[in-house]
Amino acid sequence: MPLLNKLGTAASRPTAPDLRRLRIVLTVFFALDGFVFAGWVVRIPAIKEQTGASTGTLGLALLGVSAGAVITMMLTGRLCRRFGSHRVTVVCGVLLSLSVALPPLTHSAAALAAVLLVFGAAYGGINVAFNSAAVDLVAALRRPVMPTFHAAFSLGGMIGAGVGGLLAGSLSPTRHLLGLTVIGLAVTAVAGRALLRIEPPAPPGDARPGASVPRRPEPRTRGVVLVFGLIALCTAYGEGALADWGALHLEEDLAAHPGVAAAGYSCFALAMTVGRLSGTVLLERLGQTRVLVAGGATAAAGMLLGALAPAVWLALIGFAVTGIGLANLFPVAVERAGALAGPSGVATASTLGYGGMLLGPPAIGFLADWSTLPAALTSVAVLAALAAAIGYGTRRTVSRTGRAGSRRPAAG
Repeated sequence: MPLLNKLGTAASRPTAPDLRRLRIVLTVFFALDGFVFAGWVVRIPAIKEQTGASTGTLGLALLGVSAGAVITMMLTGRLCRRFGSHRVTVVCGVLLSLSVALPPLTHSAAALAAVLLVFGAAYGGINVAFNSAAVDLVAALRRPVMPTFHAAFSLGGMIGAGVGGLLAGSLSPTRHLLGLTVIGLAVTAVAGRALLRIEPPAPPGDARPGASVPRRPEPRTRGVVLVFGLIALCTAYGEGALADWGALHLEEDLAAHPGVAAAGYSCFALAMTVGRLSGTVLLERLGQTRVLVAGGATAAAGMLLGALAPAVWLALIGFAVTGIGLANLFPVAVERAGALAGPSGVATASTLGYGGMLLGPPAIGFLADWSTLPAALTSVAVLAALAAAIGYGTRRTVSRTGRAGSRRPAAG
């Protein structure tokens, strides 16, 4: 009987081809998320004009995204433990695709905030779900490939922003975002069917096949997870700020054409894509500490240039440098938190991280009303430098957790 149990367990575990297919399917979902989100953010100036909202009022409306995402993230961690991260990913993919069409249907800041609450809930849910699935896959592959998934998100964002920039002058926001709904539902139907057919790999330390199981972290582990979540918050703040305010800064402060303004986020997303595609090699050669410290310092310098540059081309260079610096900080933080505490760790780090991404834009709006938008954007540099400082200050903890999750020791 023990022998039969062992054979049954081994037979139900994902094979190497299954893991490769799972990696491809998850990459598609990460790319779709970035594509849909970028399609929304490049139309924010048009939505602002349509609703007649001031900068500060728009910041309040954007809190709808923040509230929806943060509220659902911890709930999604529980749903992943109960139903499996694959199923939750597919459901949230459908909700995300449907909700992105709602903002251009509004004509007041209050209505915009209400529909962004729904959009934020879907966005937060899918991010916890596919990050949880990716953490288990990283453990099964025993390689630090998490940055490649986030590279797909950045690539999707770059394409989404580029398409949005091209369509900004010829297509209304309503038709544009409705098109994203159609694309999102089609991709989710195909990729979701493939995802549901693949058995999730067992979490580290769990002998059973199947979806992620509950792991209750010890108090000390929860503290380490919070540290990684704080790093994610500091760095994701910059992503949210550039996504929602980068185009507006180029258009209003530097008199850039709307198409050129939309290209600002494309430059940022392209740089993040390149940085994340090289993330696995960097992590294997340099280790997590050096990647965190160097990345935070680079992002801080780049954002100072992007916010304070007197010319559009210098600001675009600054956005690109910022993207390279921030590229691998968030993936490292989320993967380590998930390796320590499973879906709960991913949910905690993601809540803090995406909370920073989604709370950053309204914070920028308030700071811009109090001062100027360029001055407000320098807060991104401050938090990037703080992330580098935290990474250096917790270098021993980072190295220990890095060795625990991979066969390769984490240098630095």
